[in-house]
Amino acid sequence: MNRIDWLVLILILSGIIAYGLYKSRTEKNLDGYFLSNRSMPWYLILLSVMGTQASAITFLSAPGQAFTDGMRFVQYYFGLPLAMIVICISFVPLFSKLKVYTAYEFLEQRFNLHTRVFTSFLFLLSRGLSTGISIYAPAIILSSLFGWNIYLTNILMGGLLIIYTVSGGAKAVAYTQQLQLAIIFIGMIVAAYMIVHLLPNGVGFTDALKISGSSGKLNVITTGISSKGFNWNDKYNLFSGIIGGFFLALSYFGTDQSQVGRYLTAKNDKESKVGLLMNGLVKVPMQFGILLIGALLFTFYQFTRQPIFFNQVVHEQLLQSSEKNNALQLEAAYNQINQQKQQVLAHWNDNTLLAKQQLQQLNNQAADVKNNYQQLLQKAGITGDTNDTNYIFLRFVIDYLPHGLVGLLIAIIFLASWGSIAAALNSLAATSVIDFHLRFKKSATDMPANFDDALSKYHISKYYTLAWGIFCIVIAEFVIGMGSLIEAVNVLGSLFYGVILGIFLVAFYMKQIKGNAVFWAAIFSELVVILIFVLNKYNIIGISFLWLNVIGALLVMLLGLLFQYVFSIRQPV
Repeated sequence: MNRIDWLVLILILSGIIAYGLYKSRTEKNLDGYFLSNRSMPWYLILLSVMGTQASAITFLSAPGQAFTDGMRFVQYYFGLPLAMIVICISFVPLFSKLKVYTAYEFLEQRFNLHTRVFTSFLFLLSRGLSTGISIYAPAIILSSLFGWNIYLTNILMGGLLIIYTVSGGAKAVAYTQQLQLAIIFIGMIVAAYMIVHLLPNGVGFTDALKISGSSGKLNVITTGISSKGFNWNDKYNLFSGIIGGFFLALSYFGTDQSQVGRYLTAKNDKESKVGLLMNGLVKVPMQFGILLIGALLFTFYQFTRQPIFFNQVVHEQLLQSSEKNNALQLEAAYNQINQQKQQVLAHWNDNTLLAKQQLQQLNNQAADVKNNYQQLLQKAGITGDTNDTNYIFLRFVIDYLPHGLVGLLIAIIFLASWGSIAAALNSLAATSVIDFHLRFKKSATDMPANFDDALSKYHISKYYTLAWGIFCIVIAEFVIGMGSLIEAVNVLGSLFYGVILGIFLVAFYMKQIKGNAVFWAAIFSELVVILIFVLNKYNIIGISFLWLNVIGALLVMLLGLLFQYVFSIRQPV
């Protein structure tokens, strides 16, 4: 990055902060800090919901996900539009009518206190861990650009985000996300254009799609069905996306306070519903476009020298280790394969079928060389991030985009990070204050008796935001080397979202089930979900993480019925 890039980066980030703080002027009470005084129109609800979900992980890791595994990840979102409809019918009207601060207040009214506390705890645990991963994502940028220690970079990034979030509250989050998403969309369109623009003469957008498609990168629709039947361990396919994705989206948007808190800021439930339904329409094409950038990048690197490892900092560490000579030999072999790819592509139009076969063989050879390189990193004891999926798009931005655009794209990743993390920290603080601190002090739904009481709660909320920010920084220090961050976040969420959703589904649709039954059903179901995840991790069973959302929700409902029957027959007549 040169001075122009730094100027663009600093101007955009400082402008966003100033705008957010200006717009965050509000009454210093819980309604103002957590819910923007319930004053947001539908389009701000839409942008806030999208901005909360579309973190830096989305724009940093998703192109790399498509680059390595193709575009089938988009199927993960196929159940989202249907989930938005259900949420608008069942969730929004109830939350709006009750005027709750958090979704979990309703559970005490419907069941009992310990069900509310347990559900709130599951949310705090899952969202706290995933926010730590989100802090790590922008830290990758600074670490990769300047060779900074990733642990210290996590502290720096987390500290900036804490200041940003503690100062503004929900209103700052909503208004800054409006500008952030506009800049983000512009930047991603520019990035896609530049990828195609930098392809060799005579190779256009259509040609790029043909080349990436021939290598299986445009696998948008996959069924997961083979001659051996349905593969339950297949992460992304039509069935897991529609069914598992539906349950995950229903839980995320319907019960996760980081999202519920966004549409609770609406003027009324109509504004909430319009914002959510528009999100259901926009999200799938948006994610498709981001993944398409990764597929185009794959074509770009067929014509251009592709690094054997996109994380340049780790690569330099290996070259300074005792395995330097072996690393150089593997890099030379990798570069030779790259040259052969370019020779094959020079004859693409002469004999396309043969060229496809040869290109596939060369990509398989390149994958073998890269696997050997990964083993070499382990042998050398490299402690940095040894999975480079998250660095693919970033490496392209730094190496090939003109100055000014580099600063813009780096700013985009920062903006996405700030928007989603600020919303997450705001929701973590809201749940801690409402469902724990004030609930065990006095009724959380009582409005402050006077200004001093309101101001006290306002300051307490800021302290909780600070505490959760520190917690998330600590978590960020332990997620280094997790692989694809966008996948890691979704796997983590799936461990808890199904059970949380099951509790709410029982609350809405199974009136005969009471508090004790659903409480124990939720505990047993969570243990079963974790057990299945562990067994799957060690290949004892094979089931994709998306199905954990379905299993968790259905288990709570079924066990709730069973426990309610048992408890009812044990009660004296």
